[in-house]
This record gives sequence, C-alpha cells and structure tokens, in this order.
Amino acid sequence: MKARKILVIRFSSIGDIVLTTPVVRAIKEQLPSVQLHYLTKVVNAQLLENNPYIDEIIPLADDFSSTVSFLKEQDYDCIVDLHKNLRSFSIRLALRKKCFSFDKLDFKKMLLVRFKLNLLPKRHIVDRYLDAVKSLHVSNDGKGLDYFFCEKDHKSFEELPENFKEGYVAIVVGSRHNTKQMPENILTKICNGIQNRIVLLGGKEDRKKANTISETVGAKVFNACGLYDIGQSAMLLNKSLGVITPDTGLMHIAAALDKNIICLWGNTVTDFGMYPYRKKASCAMTCNFEVEGLSCRPCSKLGFDRCPRKHFNCMKQQDTERIVNIANTWI
Repeated sequence: MKARKILVIRFSSIGDIVLTTPVVRAIKEQLPSVQLHYLTKVVNAQLLENNPYIDEIIPLADDFSSTVSFLKEQDYDCIVDLHKNLRSFSIRLALRKKCFSFDKLDFKKMLLVRFKLNLLPKRHIVDRYLDAVKSLHVSNDGKGLDYFFCEKDHKSFEELPENFKEGYVAIVVGSRHNTKQMPENILTKICNGIQNRIVLLGGKEDRKKANTISETVGAKVFNACGLYDIGQSAMLLNKSLGVITPDTGLMHIAAALDKNIICLWGNTVTDFGMYPYRKKASCAMTCNFEVEGLSCRPCSKLGFDRCPRKHFNCMKQQDTERIVNIANTWI
C-alpha cells in the first residue's frame, strides 16, 4: 500500500521505545515522502523529541477521548501498533484505519515462565517489530538502535569531577523491578574489583543504595543516581568506557550508543528476545551473564518486588570475578 501519513504506537517503557527506533528510521528513510507521527506517554516523549525521523510526537493525554479525537483529525493512512495492548487496540478501533502489528508471543512466554517449556523463536524483538512493516515494503537496514541527544544533555558529563573525565565504567544500579536489579553486595564486590573509576546510574529511588556502595568502595565511585534526567544519564553512558547493567532501559540506550555492555540477567532471560541489539557493523562487546541451571528461571517476563523463592540466586550467584576481569579490559 502507498501511505502518506503513518501513526506509530508505543506507550512505554524506556527500553521498549528505544527498541522501536529501527522501525521509525526504516519507515522514514525507505518511504521518504511519508509523514510519521509517534504516540507515546507524556513521560516518555523526551526519548523521542530529538529523533529526526519523527515528524510529530503525540503525547497520550489523561483524557483518552481527547487523544482519540485529535488522532481522528490527522486522517492517517495506516497505524503501526508496536505496543499491542487493550488501549492501543481501542485507538485502532476508533480510527478504523489499516493496522500493522507484531506477534507478542505472550502464550509462548507464559509456557516458558510457568512450565519452562521454551518454544520461543531465536529472534530479537526488533526483528519481530520490523516484520510488522514488511507489507509497507520496509526492511531492516542493519543500522541498529537510535538515541539522539540535545544540548542540555551534556550537563552531566561537564559536572563530573575532572579525574573521571579521563575514563570510567558506568554501572546501572536501578531497574523498574527489584528482581532485575543487582543486589548491593554484588555491586559492591564488582566496584571493588574494577580498576577504573566508576559512575553509578539510576533514579532518585536508587540514590540511597548507591550512596552505601560509594561510601564502602571510596573515592573512585561517583554516585550520579537521581541527579540527572534520562538524556543526561544517557550522556554519561555515551562517555563511558563500557556499561555494566541489569535488564533495563539504560541497557538498550547503551546498545544504541554502541557501548561495551555487560548485562546481568536476573529473573528474565535472553530467550525473551530483549537482549542488547547491535548494528551489523558494531565492534563493541556484548557479554550476557545468566546463572545456568536454576530451575526457577525465568520466574516472570517482567519482574517482582522480591524473589518468589526468597533466595535470589539468579543474581547472588553471578560470576563477579569474570565480570570484573572483562570490565578491566576496557581501556
């Protein structure tokens, strides 16, 4: 079909939105006459506001009906639904336009979580997102994920102590779900072993935990948790030698920035297809650490406040010595 105006839908979250950027770029570059609008939550608009491939970002209003009314006025040729939930379905139903979407594989994910029966395809979710737009004659360009900065994002690096600007390892402290986070003792052990300086990243809710780590390890650690917004935190990733992170949004931003990545997987698994996605020409390092042989993994496709089995071995048994050894090669 020949489209002139396309609406892409992805409401949340940070990582999932970054994972849609190859689709956005491919549509805009391969269908250059198309106007592309992107519907997302207000809180996530910042992730896309510097993206040159998006003509208009539409924030999802608290008043759902007003959003629908605005969308109807736009007269889209088609919708690319990369969220595929009840709310996005309601929008599709209201607009009555041709829609392209993808298979979320929820049933197969449930089989893996509940019965440890793995029928999931060996494909990244980005490739499944791109399947949604094949009939628009849009294909994967192999350029990976995108993340774009604005001028204010440089503030975080400019405010670092001067000796940190010579080189540091970024470590992501937080994650939306506790069973994805690295425990404080694991983080402390990793920080003690790393020879370079370290910048800890996370939100305000992670600052207390990060303070304890920085006080224990000493002056080679700078606690940036809660000091900066997502763009400024991304800049600290961008300037780092490499990133140690759990399965979280900053992991995907690090992949977009083509940084060296060590990812520690807790309750989730790489089989879900959400591991760091690289451009074809990337020479950066990706190391996924998963504790093998745990019959309880994965316990959720998202996460919990605490380990359902109360042992949290998926994080506590991580090979910290090997993690440190790899990080110490980043020079």
